[in-house]
Amino acid sequence: MTEATQTRPSKTPSVAPAIHYLVAMPQPESHLFEVTLRVLNWHQPVLDLKMPVWTPGSYLVREYAKNLQNFGAQTADEQPLSWRKVKKNYWQIDTAGVSEIIVRYRLYANELTVRTNHLDSTHGYFNGAALFFYLPGFEQQPVSVTIVPPRPEWRVSTSLSPVSGQPNTFYAPDFDTLVDSPFEIGTHRLYPFEVLGKQHELVIWGQGNAKPKQIIPDIEKIIQVEAEMFGGLPYNRYVFLLHLSAQGFGGLEHKDSCTLNYNRLGFRARDKYERFMQLVAHEFFHLWNVKRIRPKALEVFDYEGENYTPSLWFSEGTTSYYDLVIPLRAGIYDVNTYLENLSKEITRLQTIPGRQVQPASESSFDAWIKLYRPDANSGNSQISYYLKGEMVSLLLDLLIRQRHNNQRSLDDVMRVMWQQFGQPEIGFTPEQLRNILESVSEIDLGDFFVRYIDGTEELPFDEYLEPFGLRLSADDSNSVVPFLGLTVKAEHGKDIIKFVEMGSPAQVAGIDAGDELLAIDGIRVSADQLTERLKDYQPNETIQVAVFHQDELRCLSVTLALPRPNRYQVVPVEDPTPAQAENFAGWLGVPVSTIRAKS
Repeated sequence: MTEATQTRPSKTPSVAPAIHYLVAMPQPESHLFEVTLRVLNWHQPVLDLKMPVWTPGSYLVREYAKNLQNFGAQTADEQPLSWRKVKKNYWQIDTAGVSEIIVRYRLYANELTVRTNHLDSTHGYFNGAALFFYLPGFEQQPVSVTIVPPRPEWRVSTSLSPVSGQPNTFYAPDFDTLVDSPFEIGTHRLYPFEVLGKQHELVIWGQGNAKPKQIIPDIEKIIQVEAEMFGGLPYNRYVFLLHLSAQGFGGLEHKDSCTLNYNRLGFRARDKYERFMQLVAHEFFHLWNVKRIRPKALEVFDYEGENYTPSLWFSEGTTSYYDLVIPLRAGIYDVNTYLENLSKEITRLQTIPGRQVQPASESSFDAWIKLYRPDANSGNSQISYYLKGEMVSLLLDLLIRQRHNNQRSLDDVMRVMWQQFGQPEIGFTPEQLRNILESVSEIDLGDFFVRYIDGTEELPFDEYLEPFGLRLSADDSNSVVPFLGLTVKAEHGKDIIKFVEMGSPAQVAGIDAGDELLAIDGIRVSADQLTERLKDYQPNETIQVAVFHQDELRCLSVTLALPRPNRYQVVPVEDPTPAQAENFAGWLGVPVSTIRAKS
């Protein structure tokens, strides 16, 4: 966020305090960052320090202060200062007559995700929100950070600007920028490259089969495609931080960088490599959509609590729509792969019962308590704003294209949002977003919003796909499997029921998530055998299912239901009309005849 758009209250005196952090890691194997905060030119009787409870881009209160230990405060001549902890993330230090305060603390860092901190013998990684305090009322003050690596060969990568003449020291113009600039410290590989006259870096930590010679040209293509959409790149330098790990998948966007976490061996198989490029396209798209084009509720961050908005379906979901489209436009995969990936996303949506319970706008608003905290009933009661927003964005794009003969599209909505809200960094309201969608499409979208964004009606895919020569086909390969309504997973030698669909035969019979599946009609059944076993039965037939429920043996009568589709495919209509073929080519850039027939 630029200084011009900040509206935080300021209590800055005539001589503003200088804020400097020193981050050391003398024993990285301990997973402890040792942080020293030095505040100069202080002229108040009390110094307030608060640690964020969340980080922008990941909408969950994560309580970063839980990892803090060994807090202490003193004067420049090492005289201790009295202090007290006021709240879970709030410290106060008595500073009457003291102009220089030194605060020291340690912070445990052993969680390798894109939104937390990780320190071990191989590297140190941290996010500002998870490591640094802010001084309430002084968030606009510049902050300098000095890194003290534990070994001479360790180096530092971050999007912050270095301070001339001060080794491993970096400058943030304000706390928001500090939070928005993660650090990677270690012996990572660094690959600089240039796109459209701007400097970029790919930073890779961890061992695996990632090949920079393959990855960088494809990243360059993604940058070029997205820059063309928005009319240029709004930064001088951008850093891609890539962590290769044993497991995990994710990314976190920042204004001038992103952090990516991907399977260390996930780059050889073509489908896995393409999924990685979708992740890159997603996080890079965010440097416009959400980092600069922000909902009003996120215009000024409240780091102490939830920042509620009903518009994450657009900020995240529309970005998810484009992370499928951008690699296609960049030539990383072809139209058949695109439609296959789109089909997988539609299948995910159509096989989650919660889509009929929770609207996209409510999912956005409740992100703080639901999406990142799934439980056994989540599939029945909620839907991801990423997924539903992605599908709603598909329909909006097709609606605009069909009405304007591909001369307008969702791209135009993004450009107008960028011009009106992103460039000046003014937060948008839900009403303003809808107004722009309506102005570009020249359609009253009131009914669309009521049904598909603020409501839970089934998305009419065929209605929107048909003008483009496509339709949605339900895969009937599962038509011989009666519907039971549960999901089973093998765990530690047991077959545990992880999910039971509300209203399904299993739920009506009294089977619960957490039960251990034992047998059907007296014969043992495992998770990997269940589908085959059900093929021996017919819909409306009653079977006996044996489970352990809280270690108690139960034999339950379950009446099976009609089969359900478990896969959907976007396929061409028979004999597309010239208009349909023209629309398809205008949307995806190739003739509809390019689509391979499905076996």
